[in-house]
Amino acid sequence: MRKQKGNRKSSPWRGLAAMGLCAVLVVALAGTSLAAQTPGEEGFLSRQVTALAQALGRQPTGAKPLTPVTPPKGDAFLEDNPVSDAFLAAQADFAYATAAQVMGGATGNVSYSPLSLYYALALAATGGEGETAAELLDLLGVESKEELAAQSANLYCRLYRDNEIGKLRIANSLWMNQGVQWKGVFVDQAAQSFYAACFQEDFSDPATARKMSAWVAGQTGGLLQPEISLDNPQQILSILNTVYFRDQWIDRFSEDQTQPDAFTRADGTQVTCDFMNRTDPSTGFSKGENYLRASLSLKNAGGMIFILPDRDTSVQDLLADQETLREALAGGESCYGKVIWKIPKFDSGCTLALKEALQALGVTHAFRSDADFSAITDQTAWISDVQQQTRVTLNEEGVAAAAFTNISFAGSAPPEDRGEMILDRPFLYAITSPDGGLLFLGVCQDPTV
Repeated sequence: MRKQKGNRKSSPWRGLAAMGLCAVLVVALAGTSLAAQTPGEEGFLSRQVTALAQALGRQPTGAKPLTPVTPPKGDAFLEDNPVSDAFLAAQADFAYATAAQVMGGATGNVSYSPLSLYYALALAATGGEGETAAELLDLLGVESKEELAAQSANLYCRLYRDNEIGKLRIANSLWMNQGVQWKGVFVDQAAQSFYAACFQEDFSDPATARKMSAWVAGQTGGLLQPEISLDNPQQILSILNTVYFRDQWIDRFSEDQTQPDAFTRADGTQVTCDFMNRTDPSTGFSKGENYLRASLSLKNAGGMIFILPDRDTSVQDLLADQETLREALAGGESCYGKVIWKIPKFDSGCTLALKEALQALGVTHAFRSDADFSAITDQTAWISDVQQQTRVTLNEEGVAAAAFTNISFAGSAPPEDRGEMILDRPFLYAITSPDGGLLFLGVCQDPTV
């Protein structure tokens, strides 16, 4: 039975801003002297129904043409793409639960995008059946695959931003190995509800991995340039998701105020890095039992939250569990007054293996060889690996961040029909008429007599 989620009331736009922020959540911000790089301005296609649909001999029904998504405008757009408070609450629960599991106990810099993982798992869940689907839906906080697809599609449209100031772009793609029979309904759903580009390629060809890597680089403006490999001979499918975020501070930091200073690591050692400095004379902030929290506003209505643990508290203490993390990000006593900012510039990235974290959160059937992904293919298929790579850069202008999540599916070929009629022992035989009637029946015990 799926857990019932609380009916917390919140502004839908507050929830959307929070989900955008989840894509750039960062802890252990060890500074460097590298300035943030500005990603390229290449175009973005909302739907790319390509080689796979053609291979299936048809275009998925209802697929939209290859045209850019129009950024949200006005109340009518919001009415056409409703996102329920319950769905936003479910995504928040997912973010806190997975972040505590993934980031808790980590050492060094780490960044994680719950939004990217959510979309990749949601797309995988639409192909699941039985207990496999139930476990995924439970973690994602929804009751049905239909609700998940509809709400994910609407949230995609409402989150999307692409303007001169900033971007928040989500992209999905399916990479399917040749020679496997795929379910057309699943492919259609991926294109219609998840805006997924669909490709059917030869996984034994090294060029396929290079194409996948190039797709990720293109969707993230070059901020991520992974080296994807297809070394597992059993791999039949990859679900890729990318989240690309860039925005500017409403009040930019002055480069004249940027100064080098010491940053103290958790072990007490120090490094020197560039710090951005400014003072906000009248602004809101929050004080918790063992932390101080404040945020900086971004021009596209989002923000970036910074949480400073007390000196006798570690970052890992705030990541002890999902409720402690929720308290650090949203609790505490509201205050108003002067905030003195001193933020290290940084350019930080990491790669996370997420399989064990998902198993610890109750998703187990999907990783077993008897997983039920029969809505994707009749061939035996299971999730073999889940990886996420992120990069976050921060400087005087603003923040840029990118993530990609790769869910790899392995599969075994269906049993090959084979009959070995090696009649080297006693056997039964029959002779039939043209209409199938039995004319003779016999047993051969010894063909020499």
